[in-house]
Amino acid sequence: MTAPVTAAPPAAARPRAPFRTDIQALRAVAIGAVVLNHLWPTVFTGGYVGVDVFFVISGFLITGHLWGELERTGRVRLGAFYSRRIRRLLPAALLVLTVAAALVALFLPYTRWARNAGEIAASAGYVENWFLSAMSVNYSALNDSASVAQHYWSLSVEEQFYLIWPLLLAGAVLWGGRRLSGASPRRRRAFTALAVVGVLSFAASVVFTAVTPAQAYFITFTRAWEFAVGGLIALGATLVRVSKPWAQTLSLAGAVAVVASVFLYDHETAFPGVAAALPALGTAAIIIAGTVTRPLWHTRLSAAAPVQWLGGVSYSLYLWHWPLIVVAPFALSMELRTPVKIGILAVALLLAWATKNLVEDPGQRWRWWSGSVRRAVGGMVAGILVVLLCAGALLVGSQLRGADDVPTAALPTGSCVGPDALAPGADCPDAFAAPASVEMTAKNEYFYTPPECGGFLDILSYGDKQTTTRCDFGAGQPTADVWLVGDSHAQQWQGAVFDLARERGWRVTTSYYGGCPAADVAFRGFREPWGQPDIDQCVRWSREVAGEIATERPQIVFTSMAAREQIVDDGSGSPEIDQFAAGLERDWTRWADAGSQVVALADPPLNGVVRSPDCLLLAGDDPVSCARPRAEAQPADPLVVAAQAIDRPDVRLIDLTDRFCDASLCYAAVGGLPVYYDADHLNLQFVRLLAPVIASTLDAGPAQAAG
Repeated sequence: MTAPVTAAPPAAARPRAPFRTDIQALRAVAIGAVVLNHLWPTVFTGGYVGVDVFFVISGFLITGHLWGELERTGRVRLGAFYSRRIRRLLPAALLVLTVAAALVALFLPYTRWARNAGEIAASAGYVENWFLSAMSVNYSALNDSASVAQHYWSLSVEEQFYLIWPLLLAGAVLWGGRRLSGASPRRRRAFTALAVVGVLSFAASVVFTAVTPAQAYFITFTRAWEFAVGGLIALGATLVRVSKPWAQTLSLAGAVAVVASVFLYDHETAFPGVAAALPALGTAAIIIAGTVTRPLWHTRLSAAAPVQWLGGVSYSLYLWHWPLIVVAPFALSMELRTPVKIGILAVALLLAWATKNLVEDPGQRWRWWSGSVRRAVGGMVAGILVVLLCAGALLVGSQLRGADDVPTAALPTGSCVGPDALAPGADCPDAFAAPASVEMTAKNEYFYTPPECGGFLDILSYGDKQTTTRCDFGAGQPTADVWLVGDSHAQQWQGAVFDLARERGWRVTTSYYGGCPAADVAFRGFREPWGQPDIDQCVRWSREVAGEIATERPQIVFTSMAAREQIVDDGSGSPEIDQFAAGLERDWTRWADAGSQVVALADPPLNGVVRSPDCLLLAGDDPVSCARPRAEAQPADPLVVAAQAIDRPDVRLIDLTDRFCDASLCYAAVGGLPVYYDADHLNLQFVRLLAPVIASTLDAGPAQAAG
């Protein structure tokens, strides 16, 4: 069944389009979904789709405006169009970035300044989405501390759309000729051009979401189809009228689609990809239904003053809410609970109202930059320079503050320092006291590379991902060849391994592939989107590095990985942990048969999965409040299962859980030191203090090798 339609009157006979309260209400819904998702992510799990609603709206409004100008004049005045966009968007955006930089300097630890400076600068240039894509950051990331400007990624996508879209439509006009009239072949050609862009972009979105989901979320060409959907409505819906019954049906179906996606989607949903079609097409249905001038089922609600007000301040509210969410825990020295979140929402609404009335609206009328493209661009450049200066000051400040922090800094000493506070027989009066400093600086970076690691192997390098490095601590005459292999959860142990190598003259070869198990398993991905590697390359790396170790036959092979977060499924239906353990056993047996001593380093207790990675920063004098039950923080580990199943002396397990936990709890601070560097990696200093424990296990007989 198709919707009954009638031809629309010619363009010249059409009255000026009335203000669309339904679109303003869509803006209110979109900003509400985004803000509520950021404040209560476990309730409004898919609220991030509000951004997709905005994209479709922008495509509809901007395409309609540009095509109207093309029909009236036969051309698009690009300078005037860009000037209007500058005056409409930049004053508020640059103001918030400037204030956000000041808030970072006032409240965030200096170790966060450099990352925030980079993202503030990228946001000022409207390339934040590409910055985040390059950093492989997921918007719901647990492993990366969010910056105050992270939300500018969607504004960057919109600005890139505003830059390209007029050129696309103008190109369609030149392709179709200059004379325009009504539903002309030129309109159909423009429609075709947008449709082609939309189809190609949607296909790219589906493919990239499957292959590189973290990057796909941000990059422009995976989102362009949403603007195209809005543009196609602007070009096509004005030629027809939808009957009221069909409009009622469309608007209801569209509302259900948008609301359903807010509550049914979550951070594990493969997005954008196919999933983004639900909120995008739902928005499209509501916009199409709104071409009916008579009231619809939602008109009384959508036209209500509070809804219209929220839609009116949606842009400024989007700008303000995220920096407040990021900064508030540090400014208030507490984790965000419901009363604080309600307060943040109230402050964000107040700032949005003030910015709308004092900056956003007046900014479009300021005389000093109105009426001239040159003045508008000059004002834009001046504003961006101010923001870049603020970002530069943050960057310089972070460098000055951290000048003396180096990974090789002397370790703290004492019988109750760090993991020694939980050593067997330790009698420490306060093993869980507040650390002197909880800021993670260069001396805490688990991934540091010492000067002995200057040479790279030619093997096992994928694109720009150099996986394998050889470090000679034996001055050309090593006493033993040692490998450390796995993902970043193997890399976090390298501080202890390097200290032992320096003491004993080893040559150490490290091979890491982030998020990838070094095991003979049917790997299917990570449980969290932020950890998704390229699965095909991951599997190739795993098999090649396993073969290389068997060929080289090093004396010792250390291995570890985030096995509890990695999904494996060989289709057999057997328990996942058993599949993983069996795959580890196959590799370890192969290496041991080749003559290597295999040492499995059990994964430490999970950090960010069970507690806020910023917990210690906010806990003050009560670091024990960051502790979590041992059963929750340390679930079954496939490495432990595999090592216990292999009955041979040349495969050992080092499980140091008792240096992180007592019988009931696992801690974020032990012996006056933070245990973790970030959401899921250890603090380098804490790891280096475990080197003697690892050494004693290596030197002990097999009966004592469990750690």
